[in-house]
Order: sequence, then structure tokens, then C-alpha cells
Amino acid sequence: MLIKKAKSYGFCFGVKRAVEIAESSKNAVTLGPLIHNPLEIERLAKNYNVKFVDSLENIDKNIKRVIVRTHGIPKNNLEKLKEKNVEIIDATCPFVKKPQEIVEEMSRSGYDIVIFGDKNHPEIKGVMSYSVHNRVYVVLSPNELENIRLHEKIAVVAQTTRKIEDYLKITNYLIKNYKEVRVFNTICNATFENQDAVRELSQEADIMIIIGGKNSSNTKQLYNIAKENCESYLVEDESEINKNWFKNKRICGISAGASTPEWLVEKIISKIKEVT
Repeated sequence: MLIKKAKSYGFCFGVKRAVEIAESSKNAVTLGPLIHNPLEIERLAKNYNVKFVDSLENIDKNIKRVIVRTHGIPKNNLEKLKEKNVEIIDATCPFVKKPQEIVEEMSRSGYDIVIFGDKNHPEIKGVMSYSVHNRVYVVLSPNELENIRLHEKIAVVAQTTRKIEDYLKITNYLIKNYKEVRVFNTICNATFENQDAVRELSQEADIMIIIGGKNSSNTKQLYNIAKENCESYLVEDESEINKNWFKNKRICGISAGASTPEWLVEKIISKIKEVT
């Protein structure tokens, strides 16, 4: 069986930057997981003593250095963190900071804010918090907008890891129904490239293995694209590989989420070779 990697996959700029920051910041904690990959989080804890805490309340007087996670944190949490006697190391992805800045600026200018994304995702919680008013609406489909009464001035941003096709459905609905709509393309270029690469490879492959954290939004997006075209599986580590998946398969495609390290990709490829 032939194993083919997608043309673009794995660590994006923001994640690579955050991991490098963590590796150079030994004995620190992150407020929430640094990235959405449990195995990489374990590696950082084991090799660099960089661990994470779930809340500000868990940052006690013994903690001296705090890393802000790649997805960012709510603005009020950042302010509270500044009040503590700790060194703050900001690993927020620059592409995540952009929608934060847009939401703050546009809300100050009187625009209602529509965010395309998952309201429970840490990135979106952070972006929402930068609005200076409470007219902020997080949606995943145009249907959710039908029952929302928006003002005539609307600014729209997207979660950085979402599919552009779905974002266009949101923006098209708003443009058709409102007078002034400011659309900002905040989807990361790496997301575009990884999604396009998965789309292309899954049309050729008999089976796709998508590698990444089950809690990773962009990894789920890759999996959803792949399964539109062929049999696909989302795995976090090599223990999840099932040899029965590969029976009568000729080409196995491989892709990985933006928080998935190369060492894990190679480990899983080795496991696939072993069972086939």
C-alpha cells in the first residue's frame, strides 16, 4: 500500500511559535492548554516542566511565569493576570490577535459584531471579550441569524480555523439582508492550505488518516473534508490504528492538524506500515 502525505499539513506558524516559546520558558505554566494536542502538551510538561492550569484561581504565589495560550484568553482574564506578581509571556497566535483587534475597533465604531465560529472554543471566547458592547453574536450557520435582530451596521469575523465555504454562507446572508456589512477574512492561510491539500489528496486516496487532537477545531475540519471523498479516520496516537481499515486499500493519505507535531505523524506512519 502506498502512503502519501498531504502537500500541506501539521504545525502552523502560530503553533510552531508557541511551542518554541514554551521550550524556551522552562518551569512556566500556561493558562489553559497551550495548543490542542494532548501528546505535545505531555512532551512539554515532561521535557520542559511547562504545565497548564485551568483557571486564574490556580495561579498561586509559587508560580512566577505564565504563558498565554496560542488561542488567546479573554481580555478581562488578561487584565486579572497582570494584577498578579508573575511574568506574562504572550504566545497568542498573531492571526488570532487580528480578529481581537477588529472586534474592538469595529465595536467602538458602533457596529454589531457577528462571529462565525464555535462559541465554546477558547479562541472565540477571547475574541468576543474584545467588544466594548454586548451586541456580539456567535453563529455557525445562516439559520441562526434569522432570529437575531441586528442593527444596520455589522462587522463580521471568522474563527481562524473554519472552512471558507461555510463563512461565505454567513456573509452572503448578511449582505443580502442588511445595508452595511464589513467582512473581514480572518481565516488563517495555513488553514486554507491544509484544507485544500486534504481535499486534493482525499480525492485520490482510498483511505485518509487525519492526525490530531480530538479537541482541535482545525483537525476536525480536515477530517470532515476528507470523509466527503473517501473513508476517513481521525486519530490522536498510534494505538488507535486498526489494521482492518487498510484491507483492500491501495493508497493511504495522511494529513495532520495545525497542532500536530511531526514526530507524531512519523510514529503513526510507522504503525500503519507495521500493520499493513
